Order: sequence, then structure tokens, then C-alpha cells
Amino acid sequence: MPAHAPANLVTSNPWIAVTPYFSVSPQLRPEDMGTVAAHGFKAVVNNRPDGEGGNTQPTSQQMENAARAAGLAYAHLPVVGGAITSAQAAEMRELLNKLPSPVLAFCRSGARSAQLFGLARENAQEE
Repeated sequence: MPAHAPANLVTSNPWIAVTPYFSVSPQLRPEDMGTVAAHGFKAVVNNRPDGEGGNTQPTSQQMENAARAAGLAYAHLPVVGGAITSAQAAEMRELLNKLPSPVLAFCRSGARSAQLFGLARENAQEE
């Protein structure tokens, strides 16, 4: 794991470092992936269900294509705010164990991704 979190994006979508290896962000766009990679992230996790934000929200496939083109690993783990399941927390924990770090997860505001991360860590400590 890196010794420090990447610097903030110089775009309209700043991220928040939760730990040195995990950060959260509001909705990213395909054109943000190059900047995300340039700031040291190695993987992106999309926690938004497709279509949640209407037709202006990029699809997971568009985000994955852009992330991979920028050299980033990508995962889509859609969760609904206020309805995160223990299975989703376990899946997030598995993703964090296999994806290269640092990881940037995003949803509409970043809060759902942060909550999912907390549940994934909590779930790991119970095992």
C-alpha cells in the first residue's frame, strides 16, 4: 500500500482520502479517468447502479472502457443508498483484496462508497 494518498483532482470531482489506499469521489465521468490515473490511482470502483441518475449518467460500460483505456483496473458494484447488504459489503472487501491500490470508489456523492468501505472493513474484522 502506498505511504500517502494521491493529491486531490484538479477537476469538478475532488476525492476524499478515507485511508492511504482508498478514496471516494462523487460521480466521475469517462473523461476523468486519465486524470485519476495520472494522480496515482490504480483502480476505480463504480458503486452507482446504471441509470440511477437518468440519461446524463455515464453507463458502467462507458466508465469501464475509459478506465481501462487509462490503464486502470475497474469494478462495478452497484449499491442503493440506505440498502447496502452484507453480501455487498463482503463483495467490496473481496474487491479491495484483489484490486491494485490505491482505489478510488465513486457514487453520486461519495457517501455510499464510504459507507460500503466501512461495512467491508467491519465485516472483515468480524471474521
